[in-house]
Amino acid sequence: MGKSLVLIGLAIAGVGVVMMLGLPIGRLPGDIIVRRDNFSFYFPITTSIVVSVVLTLLFAFFRR
Repeated sequence: MGKSLVLIGLAIAGVGVVMMLGLPIGRLPGDIIVRRDNFSFYFPITTSIVVSVVLTLLFAFFRR
């Protein structure tokens, strides 16, 4: 349990560093953005896939 909490904390800190550096997280090609007059819809499908792959690799690495 403790190791998982440390990994989650490191992942959150990593995302914070990426956002501070201004790297495009959340605006990747493939993310769905629909803008109408009074309506805006954003679905970050590509960002979700990238985050999922990175977290899967991190957990697999620290699991061993």
